[in-house]
Amino acid sequence: MRAVVIGAGIVGLTTGLALRRAGFEVVICERAPEIRAAGASLGLWANALAVFDDLGVGEQVRNIGAPTEMHFHDPAGSLLDTPGYGPEDHQYLLVHRAKLNDLLADAVGRDNIRLSSGFTAYEEHADHVTVHLSDAVSLDADVLVGADGAHSAVRAQLVPGAAAQKHAGHYSWRAVIPDAAGTVTEDRLILGTNGSRGGYVRTHDGSVYWLVNQFNSPSPMGSSKQEALERIVHLEDGGRDGTMARLIAATPEERVLHHQVMLVPPLPHWASRRVVLAGDAAHAMSPHITAGATLGIEDAALLGHLLGAGRDVPAALAAYETVQIPHYAHVARLSAAVEHAPAPQEFARHYVAFSHWMITRQQPTMRPSH
Repeated sequence: MRAVVIGAGIVGLTTGLALRRAGFEVVICERAPEIRAAGASLGLWANALAVFDDLGVGEQVRNIGAPTEMHFHDPAGSLLDTPGYGPEDHQYLLVHRAKLNDLLADAVGRDNIRLSSGFTAYEEHADHVTVHLSDAVSLDADVLVGADGAHSAVRAQLVPGAAAQKHAGHYSWRAVIPDAAGTVTEDRLILGTNGSRGGYVRTHDGSVYWLVNQFNSPSPMGSSKQEALERIVHLEDGGRDGTMARLIAATPEERVLHHQVMLVPPLPHWASRRVVLAGDAAHAMSPHITAGATLGIEDAALLGHLLGAGRDVPAALAAYETVQIPHYAHVARLSAAVEHAPAPQEFARHYVAFSHWMITRQQPTMRPSH
């Protein structure tokens, strides 16, 4: 059986790896001319690491990551306690997106990836789907997986009128820079005033990842670096030790990534008989819960499990949709509770409640019915 996966990002590559291990011939199509990653670093929680363990690459992923803890401070530098939760509810692995993409591409097999080959349309038939690509190639497959991000072209055909929407007033700035002198000796995540969050964490290779986010922000007018610097006043009372300002000031302008946060609205369906969505293509959410990659990796694992269980593609995709749509409705409620927390203490409490639920909930093991 053959699967075509659109998108060679983290979710697309993980889906390809899961389906290959389930016995599928896999073709991953990527419109870019190379394997690359949009963004700097990302956090992988215990549930994502469990998926990579099952797929045989867990140790390799840990080797390119730095174990980190998600503890928040207020602008005065005080730790925001979260009584009732243990250390495991705060622990995740920080990895560089590009390095994880390269690792997964190698694991899938680069011969199974078509570069400069974007999706244009599909035709669905009773027993297969024909996928048309931008390089004038058409592929027949048993299943098509759209893992092509928030602006998914597969979603545009599967669920017309469901384009990604701006999360009004929500912007992010971030970068990874070297810290050869080792001047950053701790990780610090700060819940500030005026809807701002930010901080810095050390990576496994001696670099530092810094980030600044703001809800209800005025439209940025200056350079990305200038806009990030202007928000320091919300994150550090009296400037504190000036670490955030120093890190941003030391970052070349071209390395500062700035994004308007985009969201995918709740979808009425994620699948047809032979076409299905995964990752941000199905459920792009605000990055303030720091779990987008982890949740998409779970999508990939579930697809691999269901499609490999009985080889009945329509039943497997129906089962996947039945599990995932209500699951993500609950994720959205938990995410909203974090976003709308009235003060830093409540933000921290709702955040750890989300991470605890995410890493301890029972993973679905249902098989498609026949």
